[in-house]
Amino acid sequence: MAIKNMLGHTLDLLGEAIVSGHYPPGSSIPPETILCTEYGVSRTVIREAIKSLVAKGLVSTGPKVGTRVLPNEQWNWFDPDVVAWQSKMGLTREFLRDLQDLRRVVEPAAVRLAAERATEQDLADIEQAYAGMKHAIEFGGDYVTHDLLFHQGLLRACHNRMVAQMSKAIGALLRTSFEITTTKPNGPAISLPLHRAVLDAVIARSPDKAERAVLKLIDSARDDIEMVLVSKKKLPSLSHPAPSLRAPRGARATL
Repeated sequence: MAIKNMLGHTLDLLGEAIVSGHYPPGSSIPPETILCTEYGVSRTVIREAIKSLVAKGLVSTGPKVGTRVLPNEQWNWFDPDVVAWQSKMGLTREFLRDLQDLRRVVEPAAVRLAAERATEQDLADIEQAYAGMKHAIEFGGDYVTHDLLFHQGLLRACHNRMVAQMSKAIGALLRTSFEITTTKPNGPAISLPLHRAVLDAVIARSPDKAERAVLKLIDSARDDIEMVLVSKKKLPSLSHPAPSLRAPRGARATL
């Protein structure tokens, strides 16, 4: 296994161990020599993995105190790896609540700006994402990726550099929500016209309508998530590719 792959694998194992509580907040991670033996890698790999964990806010290092796990409030929840580790270990109601709260804060303001600032290219990109969602529903395919492109397109259409950076950062968070929605029977088909309403309002340059439409979409997703949680269905894991929708019966014949 190449060093880069060994580093990524070791980082995932350590990250999952922290997120799962194997190394709880306030505890010390074992010394390098023990980790090298436990994970079967060199000191260089362990040191680089620890540096990555520090950058992600999961641990701190210092003389005489070693490597300590930080409280999860200090973790970088915009980091895709952190979100993926949490997803693999099990999504919690608190995590999903925080995600929905974040969407309600960010997206309504973002679509208002998009309705005012979106260029023709922005609108074409969002239309293309919408078309991908529609095609996946009608003929089967990757709905989640196009759903993510739709929302990230809206955030980029704000033409605000900070919001644009956020669109990259919250990608994994949004994917979590979208994958849960797709587990609901007919969830994507029910959600599609809500997306259309958002896009139409942005095209019409109507910030008020765009804001109302995206709030309706977000609240619908929240209801879907609550329904899935109550049903005790297995929640998706971001460590795997997004599942594809199955083609409705007879759809292939119409292609």
